Amino acid sequence: MLSACTLGPDYVRPSMELGDAYKELESGKLGEQMVGASTAELRGWVPAQPGDAALRGDWWQLFSDPTLSQLMLTLQEANPSIIQAEAQYRQAQALLQSARSGFFPTVGASAAGSRSGSGRGPSTTGTVGGDNPSNQFSLSGDVSWEPDLWGKVRRSVEASGASLQASDADLATTRLSMQSTLAQTYFQLRVMDAEKDLLQQTVEAYERSLTMTQNRYNAGIAAQMDVESARTQLENGRTQLLALDWQRAQLEHAIAVLLGRTPASFALAPAKITAQVPVVPVGLPSQLVQRRPDVAAAERRTAEANARIGVAKAAWFPNLTLSAQGGYRSSEWAQWLSAPASFWSLGPALALAIFDGGAREAQLKETRAAYDVQVASYRQTVLTALREVEDYLVQLHVLGQEQITQGRALASARESLRLTRNQYEAGLIDYLSVVQVETTALSTERAALSLMSDRLLTSVQLIAALGGGWDASALEQAEDGLG
Repeated sequence: MLSACTLGPDYVRPSMELGDAYKELESGKLGEQMVGASTAELRGWVPAQPGDAALRGDWWQLFSDPTLSQLMLTLQEANPSIIQAEAQYRQAQALLQSARSGFFPTVGASAAGSRSGSGRGPSTTGTVGGDNPSNQFSLSGDVSWEPDLWGKVRRSVEASGASLQASDADLATTRLSMQSTLAQTYFQLRVMDAEKDLLQQTVEAYERSLTMTQNRYNAGIAAQMDVESARTQLENGRTQLLALDWQRAQLEHAIAVLLGRTPASFALAPAKITAQVPVVPVGLPSQLVQRRPDVAAAERRTAEANARIGVAKAAWFPNLTLSAQGGYRSSEWAQWLSAPASFWSLGPALALAIFDGGAREAQLKETRAAYDVQVASYRQTVLTALREVEDYLVQLHVLGQEQITQGRALASARESLRLTRNQYEAGLIDYLSVVQVETTALSTERAALSLMSDRLLTSVQLIAALGGGWDASALEQAEDGLG
């Protein structure tokens, strides 16, 4: 009956009101009417329905970029942060194994040999002598076991098991964070490649414009002011193009470090961006607590703190230790293993701390306060997760609408530039008018690229906020893997 006692409260997951659906899944109707589009491709997400394909662990495949997929494979093996998290997970495994050892008895053995003697004072004849030295040999074995009467070991194992699961979730959180960072950095680099191509083409156009304006000036058709305006525009374009070089280099260096390589040993050739914004299935808020590894880690640490209360309570009760010892002890080798030289002992020991100056009471209060801390941390983590999903839903939705209107503005800017250049070549306007339109067109082109980049980055952030295909069922497998 005593062995069935387990002190401390049984764990119950802290309750929270999560809501039936995400707020932003139903909002934005007015904006859709303004831009005249409401498709899932525009939004970048769709409410998940029963039977829909959920996010998978290799979520980056949604972007259909082979280079990104190859980089992700390297990331899993070489990223220092992931390697560190894996080592911390192994530490948690060892701690759980150590806690489980408390269920079993301790068996030991010892062997010893000694030779001793003592001195003797002067005799009546004035001589000094000593006792004959003696030998002592012993061989013994001992067994001791402390029954888990009050559940101290069971609560310790429960706490260590929860800590292991939290560490497993931390590993998943780190892995997802590094994957998200790599994808965002990669897309920023590819958009910068597109921006460099745009500026390179623009600079080439400015060079042609300067040559044409110089020729017109030499022919007496254009003014010196037109030539200087064309030259100013060209040099400004070259300056902007040069600024992209160091920005791209820094992104490339960041990718190298994420892959566990030195910047000097890594290079990523420029290429056109091929990724498209995927349609992300969005589940229910109640599913988020099972799919976000950081939420699961906070919940498991709450369970760990709850189990520590039971460990602290068990300190108030006596410890029962059952021990047995047996062996041989003799002064001569020949008699060492004989029956008369054998000895044994068997008996229980009961120990209870009577007074400790309030140490146990303080420890109990500390564990209860630690539990309250973890409950608050868990609820804050859930709220933060819900906010992130709502933020990225509305951001991705609005960015889709912006991309539609920006596309219209881009088409108008290109047409305006074409007409303005024709008027200048016909001698109807001066070059300053062309400069103003070209500046507007370039700004519109770069704004369109920036919107494309923002949509790709927000898609990655939304996928990460939804857990990246992770599921809390992996935590049970982590602990079961120890047997």
